[in-house]
Amino acid sequence: MSAPAVGAVPCDVRDLALAERGKRRIEWAFQSMSVLQGIRKHIIKAQPYANLRIAACLHITPEAANLLITLRDGGANLMLCAASPNSTHDDVAASIAKDYNIPVYGICGESQEVFDVHLRTVIASQPQLIIDDGCALTATLHEKHPEAMPEILGGTEESPSGVARMRAAAKEGLLGFPVVAVSEASTKQLFDNRCGTGQSTLDAITRTTGVLVAGLNVVVVGFGPCGRGIAARARGLGANLIICEVDPTRALDAIMDGYRVLAFAEAATLGDIFITVSGNKNVISREHFDKFKNGAILCNAGHSSVEIDIENLGLTALHRRQTRDFVEEFAMRDGRRLYLLGEGRLINLNATEGLPASVMDVSYATHALSAEYLIKCNGVLQKQVVPVPLEIDRQVARIKLESMGVKIDRLTVDQEQYLATWFQNA
Repeated sequence: MSAPAVGAVPCDVRDLALAERGKRRIEWAFQSMSVLQGIRKHIIKAQPYANLRIAACLHITPEAANLLITLRDGGANLMLCAASPNSTHDDVAASIAKDYNIPVYGICGESQEVFDVHLRTVIASQPQLIIDDGCALTATLHEKHPEAMPEILGGTEESPSGVARMRAAAKEGLLGFPVVAVSEASTKQLFDNRCGTGQSTLDAITRTTGVLVAGLNVVVVGFGPCGRGIAARARGLGANLIICEVDPTRALDAIMDGYRVLAFAEAATLGDIFITVSGNKNVISREHFDKFKNGAILCNAGHSSVEIDIENLGLTALHRRQTRDFVEEFAMRDGRRLYLLGEGRLINLNATEGLPASVMDVSYATHALSAEYLIKCNGVLQKQVVPVPLEIDRQVARIKLESMGVKIDRLTVDQEQYLATWFQNA
C-alpha cells in the first residue's frame, strides 16, 4: 500500500504525487456533468446520506470521482475500490484520496490477488449501501462475507451483466438486499449504453490499432442497447455491419435497422473486426479460431473479460507477443495472425479514457438519486432487483434537457384527464 501523505485518508494508489493532474481532470469532467450539478444543491441541503457507510466498486475515472464527491457532500462515509484491474486512472485515484479525503483502493494493472484484497478491504468497512459496476463487490459479499449482509439496506448496479447476475441470485432466493437496476433506466440505456459505449468503443479500436474502419466487415456480437450503439457508430464510419444474436426479437430488430444478421460460425469467416457485447461467456470460442481471416481483430465491449475464450486462444496459437499498446498478436500454426485488444477486457475503459463525462453524468446522477430512494424505502422493498423509479428517470432526463437548452411541451389539464379516463365520448 502506498504511504498516504500526512493527514490523508487510508488508500492504496500508485502514487499520491499524481493527485494534481487527477484533480484537474476531475474538475474538467464536472463541467460536463450538468445533471450532477443540478442535484447537488438538493443533496447538500437535504443530507440524504448523513453518516451512512457507502461502499462503491466502480471504474475509477474522473466521472466516478464526481459521483463520490457528491455522495460525500451529501453526508456519506465512503470507500471506493476498482471495478476492474486495468481501468483505474491512477492520477484520479490519487486525487480522490489526497484532495477529497475519500479512501480509495485501485491501481491500474493490479493483479487479481490485489484486486481481491481491495474488495475485502472495502467490505471490512461494514458498508450499509453498495454502489456496484459489474457485481464484483456484491458477489464477493454474498459468496465470501455473508456476515456483513445484515448491515446492508440496498445497492445499485451499473452494468447489464451485473444486473443479470443479481437477478439470477434473486430467483434462487439468495439476494441479500434490494438492488436498483440503474443499467435498465431509460436515460442510462440511451446515453450510456447506446451513445457512450458506441462512441468510446470505436474510439478505442481506432486509437489502439490505427485501422481505417471504412470498408471493413465489423461483426457485433449482441444487439442490446450497447450493441445497437456500437453498430450505429461503426456504420457511421463506413463499415459493413454483421450482427450476431441469440434473441430472435433483437435479431429481427437488427434486420429492420438494415443490418446483416448471421450465425457467428458464418460471420467468423467474414469479419475483419469482432466486437463482443453480449454479457455472456465464450461467445468467441475455440471452434471459431480456425475460421478467422488473417489479421482479424478481436475485442470486448461487454462488461466481463470472459466473452472471448482467451485461454484457449493462447493454447491454439503457436506463440503470442505484444505488438502495440493494448494489442496482442497470436500467431496461429497455419501462418495467420489474430489480434486481441486490451487483454479481452472492456476495450473502451482499459485502452482509452472511457465514456464521455456528459454520458456518465446521467448514469451517476441516477445512482445518487437511487441511493436516496433506497434509504427512504429502507425495510419496504423486497430483496429483489427493482427498477429505477419512473420519477427519477424523468427527473434526470428533464435536468439534462434543461442543461442543453431544450424545451418540450407539457400536457394540458384536459389532456391529462383524457389520458386518465378509460371511457371517452367521441
